[in-house]
Amino acid sequence: MRISRAFSRPLTRGLVLTLALGLAGCMTATPYAPRLEGQATGYTDRALAQNRYRVTFTGNTATPRETVETYLLLRAAEVARAANSTHFMFDTRNTRANTSVQTVPYGPAAYDPFWRPRYGVWGGWSGWGFPYEPMQDVVVRTNYEAYAEIVLLTADQAAKEPRALAAADVIARLGPDAVPPKPEPR
Repeated sequence: MRISRAFSRPLTRGLVLTLALGLAGCMTATPYAPRLEGQATGYTDRALAQNRYRVTFTGNTATPRETVETYLLLRAAEVARAANSTHFMFDTRNTRANTSVQTVPYGPAAYDPFWRPRYGVWGGWSGWGFPYEPMQDVVVRTNYEAYAEIVLLTADQAAKEPRALAAADVIARLGPDAVPPKPEPR
């Protein structure tokens, strides 16, 4: 069976758009993992001084703010422990919301730029020369980025600092929930 060219082009465009929107709806939250080169999500850390680090975690649009902040706290504790420090405290900490707004056309004119409604259908006036604008949806997407500077503390400093957090306690409480278990080898 042969489909006419005029019919197949809008049909193909509609099918591709439907598949793309379907896949976008399947997006999962950002996993707790390092941000690799070329990626926009995950954690980073950088030493600023011997006892000071900058730690960040950026999530995708499916990652809630609370999860992003939890992952930042977990990463800060891991950085402290990796630097052989038992305690740390936040010097500065903030979470930014990055919001983007996009209009997405839909309807017949979104798939075929030469489509025009006839008088009386969709209220169009194509026969009179008025341009027809496709219908549009507005899509708002927000992702969160949490960042902090942490100060590593010795046990003596931590005893005098009320904001001090024990790295081992943070990892014990947050680690099992944040980091999925590794698959067992077969």
